[in-house]
Amino acid sequence: MNQTQNTPPRRRLPIQLLAWLILTAVFAAGYFIVPQAWPYASQILFVFIAASLLLGLWWFIRWSCRPGNLGRALTGLAVLATLIAVFYLEEDWRGQRAWTACRTQIEAQGIVMDWNKYIPPAIPDDQNFFTASTNILIRFKKAQTPAEIAAAAAADQSPWLPFGKQNFTKLFPSFKTTTDQPLVIANITVVTSSAAEAGSALPLADPNTPGKVQAILRATLGRTTVGITVLALSELPLKNLTPTAITLKAETLPAMDELKRFLPEHLASDMHLCGRFEIRPQGAPDHYQIVLASLEISTAAEYLQWSDQFVPAFDEIREALKRPWAVLPGDYSRPELIPIPNFVLLRSLSQTLAQRAQCDLLLGKPEAALHEITLVHDVCRILQKPPAGKPETLVEAMINVAINGLYTSAIKDGFRLQAWQEPQLAALQQQLQTVSLAPYVAEAFRSEVAANARTLETSTPAELQKWLFNQDAPSLWQRLSDANFWVLHAAPRGWYYQNMAVAARLLAMNVRGFDLPNDLILPSATTTNQASIEQTLRHWSLWNRWASIAIPNFLKATQITAYNQTLVNEAQIACALERYRLARGEYPATLDALMPQYMAALPHDVIGGQPLHYRRLDAPATAAAGTGAGPRQYLLYSVGWNQTDDGGQPGTFEEAAKGDWVWSD
Repeated sequence: MNQTQNTPPRRRLPIQLLAWLILTAVFAAGYFIVPQAWPYASQILFVFIAASLLLGLWWFIRWSCRPGNLGRALTGLAVLATLIAVFYLEEDWRGQRAWTACRTQIEAQGIVMDWNKYIPPAIPDDQNFFTASTNILIRFKKAQTPAEIAAAAAADQSPWLPFGKQNFTKLFPSFKTTTDQPLVIANITVVTSSAAEAGSALPLADPNTPGKVQAILRATLGRTTVGITVLALSELPLKNLTPTAITLKAETLPAMDELKRFLPEHLASDMHLCGRFEIRPQGAPDHYQIVLASLEISTAAEYLQWSDQFVPAFDEIREALKRPWAVLPGDYSRPELIPIPNFVLLRSLSQTLAQRAQCDLLLGKPEAALHEITLVHDVCRILQKPPAGKPETLVEAMINVAINGLYTSAIKDGFRLQAWQEPQLAALQQQLQTVSLAPYVAEAFRSEVAANARTLETSTPAELQKWLFNQDAPSLWQRLSDANFWVLHAAPRGWYYQNMAVAARLLAMNVRGFDLPNDLILPSATTTNQASIEQTLRHWSLWNRWASIAIPNFLKATQITAYNQTLVNEAQIACALERYRLARGEYPATLDALMPQYMAALPHDVIGGQPLHYRRLDAPATAAAGTGAGPRQYLLYSVGWNQTDDGGQPGTFEEAAKGDWVWSD
């Protein structure tokens, strides 16, 4: 009877253990499938697993102490160890086999998978841009080691180019207006028709009066532009501006809403200002002010005077860029060790040069503007790693695309201000003909395939933990309580190869968005590839963990490459059109008239490969008063990402699937 009563308690422990293990398995499955739904999931999961192991160990010790059970336990452990070894061997073989098949398939597409082929040759110091001077090497290379960080901190204290984390274009002491302290542009007085001064006043009821008031504002402000850094630039010293007096005539004093119609919301952007116009009552009921608020502004002369301190550095960079190579010295044996250019400095340098060019254009100095903007064009060589062009990282390729975008934006400003003349237009046209963005982006896509595989193949679990999850020196608790730690350290090597295969296949798909022999970018293929990638990554798998972290949004990268290359091609044609107009007094009826005198060949639309669309508009060739820009006289556009001719209806990069990509100055 006692034996029967004692049986259930002995069996209760394994049942409790089984229930506990089932609960742990359910929690673990939930964590891996929807990790964001489990607060502190890694720590809780670790506690569950640790408790399960301790409970299981206690039960095993009690069970093995019984007669005959120890031998069975050792036999079971031996069988378990054999099964685990067989499992690891099988998974390693399966992973290696999957990776070999994937690599063969990708190399058949023309993508080089041998990372050693991406390592640039040793460059003599006297032929390399980066070794032209200590200033250039320290400032144009991102500090990565403690010694480099210390050298960079010391160098940043000396005059040349500031290159810390702050964008040095922001150091300029511009004049800022606020809602409480706006810039007063005009004082308005409203008089009745019976008043003596009503004879020279503008009739409030006249539908032409708002346009006349806006013309007065344009003349008061002079020529303005929005700088590359969204700093408003003006040819006049606006912070010492004397407000213009405007008199309006009305039968009765108008309501505020009636006066606000003089200042539409788009007026500031139409005048190339980044603030906003407001009309405010001022003292007496018949007095008002037109003010410009929320504006950061400078005169062109002041910005040039401030940035003149960097001219010696600009000249040194120009001289260094005459060297044939631009390859950072460093270790290229592994992708994660590659020396990185200082992207912050490159951006600041390009923005400052482009903004100086805008100032020169406002002041009617096109040759000086060309001098600055040429250096923006040449700076891109630093990111293109001539003459080898390898290894091209995606970040470098996209910074190259971005700098060419602001380079083209500064050129467009010269068209709006009608500042470019024949010599500058011919020089700019030659520069623009050398800009081809797609090959560098496509090369970066190819490099990404090989780089990702090399990183997974050569990195230790600890290195991957650091790079993937930004854990430089995790504590013992952080390591043990992090599920990623266990996955990275306990996974069979074959799982790494499975991840390499999935990531490589997905990355290689993006190269198909380019048809380089025909100089085309393929929206349909790119969109299809992105959809396939997203569909693959939506389904959780042990094989796509690396891909879900390492693969960026290639769709956006390809779109902005196509958009900026389109603007470059349109700018080439715009230069030729303006040269034609300067010589003949009008724009041509068709683009064919530009050849061969003004263009050897017309660039085609990178979307679809057809000629860019052009038509001359019936508009006078005279400039609008006070703006430096004339009415629109022609329409030039690409069909854009939707591959459909929308008749020149403008679209934007933000809404890539809508409208055409129109050249506007």
